[in-house]
Amino acid sequence: MTINCIIVDDEPLAQDLIENYVSKIPFLILKAKCSSAFEAFDCLRKYDINLVFLDIHMPNVTGLDFIKSIETKPMFIFTTAYSEHAIEAFDLNAIDYLVKPIPFDRFLKAANKAINYHSLKNQSSLAEATAKLEVQKQDYFFIKVDYKERKINFADILYIEGLKDYIKIHLMSSSKPIVTHNSLKNILLTIQDHGFVRVHKSFIVSIHHIKSITKNRIVINDQWIPIGEIYKEEFLNKIK
Repeated sequence: MTINCIIVDDEPLAQDLIENYVSKIPFLILKAKCSSAFEAFDCLRKYDINLVFLDIHMPNVTGLDFIKSIETKPMFIFTTAYSEHAIEAFDLNAIDYLVKPIPFDRFLKAANKAINYHSLKNQSSLAEATAKLEVQKQDYFFIKVDYKERKINFADILYIEGLKDYIKIHLMSSSKPIVTHNSLKNILLTIQDHGFVRVHKSFIVSIHHIKSITKNRIVINDQWIPIGEIYKEEFLNKIK
């Protein structure tokens, strides 16, 4: 595992020192050196940056203000000559706070904190993705009908109709729909990753069972279903 990083410091000597330290640590990949927050903004747009080594006292935009302005923050380690900003830095979730002059062993310790955090974050993301995939692979769900849980296969659902506080689930295997106390908004959270899309304020359809589509209507099992104007773009994107 490697970490893409940039150095943000308006002092060339400080940049050179951090660059030298980065070159000694195999898992750090230096993508750029920046002399201002404005250059750093461009680098974040241009590269996939995981870590920023950041000075605090810089012209125009300070390191603290730079981090506060980023919506999706990379990891960052402050490298500064001033110790008084440490509390604020850690309130911003800094990985570490290094005070100049920075010895290499202290820099290495901070870098190891970053790689450990990066590894844990990736493991967490992988676990979440795996769990979501398992849910997507599941071909059924349970829903409460008449005080008991009924199993419904995703492939059996033709379309779902909303009726105020109730929904009607129309099935391929039955001429009689299932009626249950629920909402289209809630049921969509369960089924949306299995080929279902909302096409109207009162209808969710299974893409797999669509026979034909006209400008404003869908045909499923010889039933005409309207396409609402506010749902049309999402529906067309989904079927593409």
